Amino acid sequence: MVRDSGGRFGFKLIGAVSARGDMHFDVIEGSMNAEKFIIFLQKLRQDAGCPVFVIADNARYHHSKKAQAFLETQLGEIMMAFLPACSPELNPDEQVWNHAKAEVGKHPIKSKLDMESIILSSMRSIQQKTERVKSFFRLPDTLYAEKYT
Repeated sequence: MVRDSGGRFGFKLIGAVSARGDMHFDVIEGSMNAEKFIIFLQKLRQDAGCPVFVIADNARYHHSKKAQAFLETQLGEIMMAFLPACSPELNPDEQVWNHAKAEVGKHPIKSKLDMESIILSSMRSIQQKTERVKSFFRLPDTLYAEKYT
């Protein structure tokens, strides 16, 4: 018998990976929206130190008028293209989540604080493994993205 409080809690992250092996992520408080996405893009560009090309899925906030208006002001410093709908296999960043979920699943989670600690530890571990991140771009479905280094 497994005892369960029945309580649910969540933890939201946004992330980006590059074929060079870079990985960036942020914790998102509350619901994700265009404003938070724009802040993440600004941090991503600042951390990269050069123009960035973002390949995004079809989340609403990626396509929002606010996000599109922001991108138009970036003069090529931040560019974005979209994956086809319902195609997570084409998104190298999905491999980050797969690895993180596998690692987190090895640990008992008793509270939201436990979950946050374990997830952040897992994400930092992946972030430090440049070769692993690069490997996410060598899968048959993600080879197309390798050219955006």
